[in-house]
This record gives sequence, structure tokens and C-alpha cells, in this order.
Amino acid sequence: MNIINDTYRSTIHPFALGEAVVSTIQDGAHIRDAINPPFALDKSDEEIAQIAASNNLPAHGFESGYTPTVIRIGGQTILFDTGFAPLGADEPAGHLKRRLAHAGYAPKDIDIVAFTHCHPDHILGVMDGNTPTYPNARYVIGRKEFDAWSSGEGIPEQRAGTRDIFLKLIPPLADRMTFLEDGDSVVSGLTAEAAFGHSPGHMMYRLESRGKSLLIWGDVTNHFVFSLQYPDSLVGFDDDKDLAIQTRNRVLDMVATDGLMVSGFHMPFPSIGYVERTDGHFRWTPATYQARM
Repeated sequence: MNIINDTYRSTIHPFALGEAVVSTIQDGAHIRDAINPPFALDKSDEEIAQIAASNNLPAHGFESGYTPTVIRIGGQTILFDTGFAPLGADEPAGHLKRRLAHAGYAPKDIDIVAFTHCHPDHILGVMDGNTPTYPNARYVIGRKEFDAWSSGEGIPEQRAGTRDIFLKLIPPLADRMTFLEDGDSVVSGLTAEAAFGHSPGHMMYRLESRGKSLLIWGDVTNHFVFSLQYPDSLVGFDDDKDLAIQTRNRVLDMVATDGLMVSGFHMPFPSIGYVERTDGHFRWTPATYQARM
């Protein structure tokens, strides 16, 4: 019998960063019944069990959470990724639209939807049935990402269904879309940065305000242990696995070196934290009260 009631689980985390107001909002979470796949494809069951035990985690599965970020800065409200399509209250995911109200926003308040990439858990929520979920929004997306999914070039065979979803949802919005290159500004204080590999044109977004910074890194890493602590390990979710490994190492090194605060779509809620080096590995350190002081 399941005696855990998710009704009382925190799903909204607002904080100030310089002049910006940041909120992470959990769209939901699924319990997956195996670690390999999708993670640790290059490791044995024994190695996986040892890694899980050393991190006080079960070795038979994991929780996959989905946490978009909302930033209010300079009179603009930007939503990063849209989660799953709006679903019923009893479903494990698809709750972003409803939970926005708990964070003080209505769908009509979103001025910009910024996509990190075009996998289903990041784009399905852009539509509510046949209607755009965020009726007043314009959209920003990496040019390389849009072009790759549009043409199908470089898209792995196992992502055929994902491409079908993309073609249904994203190209019809192109007349309201701005296409980004590495280093392009979204609004003042918010810059797009290339992080290719997990998807062909995956983008991160860096917020800077009054000397404080936040990196919204999307899916640079999809688990706080099995891919973050072991960035060279193969991950089934990655479309270009070799490039994803290069990007993971580069970004983790940068974040650890710079002491940069991160919002990670699949990091444990509230999905805000830091990366540190320890014992030859990287380690995720959740943020606590830093942003409130």
C-alpha cells in the first residue's frame, strides 16, 4: 500500500536573484523501474549497486522529476521549457499550467517561452489541446535545434516519435519564434549558450543580475548521481552520446570552477544547486538558504 500522499509535497520554489525573481515549478515526476537503461550503460549491475549504495539510493530504479524555471526580469516573464501536456490532477506529470498559479502567474502572463531542446518532456506543454498554452508568448529556440528536428538530419532512429511530436507542435509556432545562436541575448541579462549533445542543438541560458548568476542548464545532465558524478558514462537519453559527454564535462567543470548556481530540469526538486569536485568526481550540492540572504 502506498502511504505517501504527494498532495503535501512542495512543488514551487521562488527566490530573488539580484533584480530577478526566479521560481522553479515541478511539472511532475515519474518513478522508473531501472537505472540501466537509461543511465550507466557502460557499467555492470554490481557497479551500479555500489554507486547507489555510496549515495544512499536504491539500486532498482530512480525518480525522474521535471522542473521548468520561470524568471521575471526587466518587466518580462520568461518560462524555460513547458513540461508535459496539461494532464489531470491525479497524473504523475503535466501540472505546470495549474501550478503556475501557485507561483503567482497565469498562462497569459508568460511573455517568452525559451526552449532548451525539443524532447517531449520539454515541449509537450506548449499546447493545451489545439490551443497554445501561453497565448501571449513569443518563443525562442536554438537555430541548430530547430533546423535539426525540422530536417531530421542527425536525429537518431529511436527519436522518430519525438520528431513527430516536434513537427506537430513547434513549426506551427515559427512565425512567433526567434532563433538563437551561441551567445545571443534573449532579454537584457539573459544569454543563450550552446550545450549540444543531449540533443543536436541543446541550449542553456545564463541569467546575470546585480553581480549574481544562474545557469539554466536544461538536460546537460539528467541525474544528480548516475550522470553528474560520472559524466563520461553513457546515457541512453543522449542523442549524440560522445558530444553529450564532452559537453557534460565542459559545463560541470565550468560550474564547479566558477561556483555558479544552477537550475537543472532533472535535478532533485527544487532543482537549484551547485556542483563541486570531490574524490575525483563531481557532486551535486543542493542550494539551501543562500538566495534568501
